[in-house]
Amino acid sequence: MIITKDIYKSFDNTPVLKGISTIFEEGKTSLIIGQSGSGKTIMMKILLGLIKQDSGTVSFGDKISSDLDRKGQMQLRKEIGMVFQGSALFDSMTIEENIMFPIRMFSDESNEQMRHRANLALKRVNLTDVNSKVPSELSGGMQKRVAIARAIVMEPKYLFCDEPNSGLDPKTAVVIDNLIQEITKEYSITTVINTHDMNSVMEIGEKIIFLKQGIKQWEGSNQEIFKTENQSVVDFVYSSNLFKKIRASFF
Repeated sequence: MIITKDIYKSFDNTPVLKGISTIFEEGKTSLIIGQSGSGKTIMMKILLGLIKQDSGTVSFGDKISSDLDRKGQMQLRKEIGMVFQGSALFDSMTIEENIMFPIRMFSDESNEQMRHRANLALKRVNLTDVNSKVPSELSGGMQKRVAIARAIVMEPKYLFCDEPNSGLDPKTAVVIDNLIQEITKEYSITTVINTHDMNSVMEIGEKIIFLKQGIKQWEGSNQEIFKTENQSVVDFVYSSNLFKKIRASFF
């Protein structure tokens, strides 16, 4: 579980986040949505510890991240997996080497142990016979699955995904969404996803946080979002005829 309390962040005296408080629950996929400039990217960077909030706290379980010493921060980092937008695989490394990268960084396991872990992670994302390939030899969807395998190879407690469906066709995007949700439940991971993909909201939005101009305007589930009367959410979500029809079906 991740708990944020009254997160504020400004740049050059311009407020970007204005008192964000929420809970990201264990074993659930939580999605942060909002227009460009809403603050969702800054929110994720604060959760990841890449930038520091001006005030407020972020707690991972019973640990407040800002209270941790260097050793505690390193231990927390071992418990976090990250799926980057565009996958961010190392072009010069094989698939196996890409997946082994965080193991080399955070453990002193033997090559045999690391390969075993990498193969288990590849099996979990339904990839075989790709160990010796390089990323350019794989499709976009396969690269995304490799990125997920790399993110879970250290068996993290927390999984962060930044626009995981970016650049994917709709069918492949659904496969990736479902894979992330399956892994979240199977391993009881706390998963936080930044996305603008409303199909993801429909598919796996067990909890949705909607940000607008740095304020948490609304939160709820993918079932509740189709019934909300919050005008900011309505304007954002139902801008297409497809979602207008879906909304109409709930009434």
